[in-house]
Amino acid sequence: MHDRRLQYNEGRDNKAGCESLRVPDHETPAHVFRLSQPESYASFTDLQGTYNTMSDKNETEQPSSAAQDAVEASASHESPPPAAEAGPAEASHSSGILPPQHWQQAAINADETIDADSALGDNNSSTASITSSILKYRTILGRTFHSEQGDAHYWGANDERQNEAMDINHHCQTLRLDGKLFLAPLSNDITNAVDIGTGTGVWAIDFADDFPGCEVIGTDISPIQPSWIPPNLQFQIDDCTKEWTFPEDSLDYVHIRFLTGCIADWDALMKEAYRCLKPGGYIESMEPSANIQSDDDTVEPDSAMGQWGKIFVEGGSKMGRTFTVVEDELQNKALRKAGFVDIKEQKHKSPIGSWPKDEKLREIGQYAQLSMEQDFEGLILFMTNVLGGWSREEIQVYVAHLRREIRSGKKHGWYWQKVVWARKPDSA
Repeated sequence: MHDRRLQYNEGRDNKAGCESLRVPDHETPAHVFRLSQPESYASFTDLQGTYNTMSDKNETEQPSSAAQDAVEASASHESPPPAAEAGPAEASHSSGILPPQHWQQAAINADETIDADSALGDNNSSTASITSSILKYRTILGRTFHSEQGDAHYWGANDERQNEAMDINHHCQTLRLDGKLFLAPLSNDITNAVDIGTGTGVWAIDFADDFPGCEVIGTDISPIQPSWIPPNLQFQIDDCTKEWTFPEDSLDYVHIRFLTGCIADWDALMKEAYRCLKPGGYIESMEPSANIQSDDDTVEPDSAMGQWGKIFVEGGSKMGRTFTVVEDELQNKALRKAGFVDIKEQKHKSPIGSWPKDEKLREIGQYAQLSMEQDFEGLILFMTNVLGGWSREEIQVYVAHLRREIRSGKKHGWYWQKVVWARKPDSA
């Protein structure tokens, strides 16, 4: 297989974006690039207690008409075009999504200000110009998203603000799993593991710490990982929707997390994992549902929380990448089709907010709220761009409604979180 690489020295510590990247003198074909590895690393910051210091500050800066024009211009050329012929408002209504104008008409209490988030800037790119197109980020309202190269689609921003939200969410998920990083019955002597869609790399870092004798690789389509990492860990820029570059029967463990809305063919993804795993090796997939619901009907379909999932499901449909992975049991089905055996699962209700009476669930809900409030816009901006018809002000007003509902504690929202793990047969 080709050795496809770019040397990458600064990772997330490089706030300018990518100046330290360089193309080696030899030819650099295809879609995988390795990131260089430092000699030592710093421990990851403990998030315990972070929720208590969460800022409630809401900025009151009102967006300019020029910024609104930038949103409309962005929606016209920086994202996949809507598949439906109907106008945005009509299409949204027919799919159960309220039109964007609804949120400006809905009442907000006088003491609640609109969060005109300074993170939503103009449409000018702030990323550095570099040789490799994999790092020519697309921008929407000043927020950066993964490169437009190839067929990969990830709907979340990849800038520092969203990266911090992902790290908080990692802590939330480990709480959900009682402090565990995985549920598969791994032996202590595994030698090769891969984290697909590693994001900021925080899971891979923790896993590499726990398994110092295991060579760990984290792959992602954006080079947002830190530069200080364990000596047995490396990161690669790779599109997991293409053929994997790992040799057949070479891996002991494949970890996949948070690829909902990114994968067009889950069967193909699991087949690649099956091919690359050793006989007896394990795969594990953790995915959330986009739909927020409640057991007591406090989350109404027309509430901001009730609309959240509809926006993602409809946007994913237009991109050809589903957000109903949990509802459609795609993890289980794809694993079974690929040939895996001993398929096990855990399905959890994950709360959002501090409303649960149970102490553990309340802590999980508080961290989920903290993660979302860290960057609502970085989560939803790409999807509203795909749907079209959302102005900057309408995004901000919707987010204000969403924040109000979560903070009120009156809407007892939760979403499904599903972990599935399976084994490649020893005889394969």
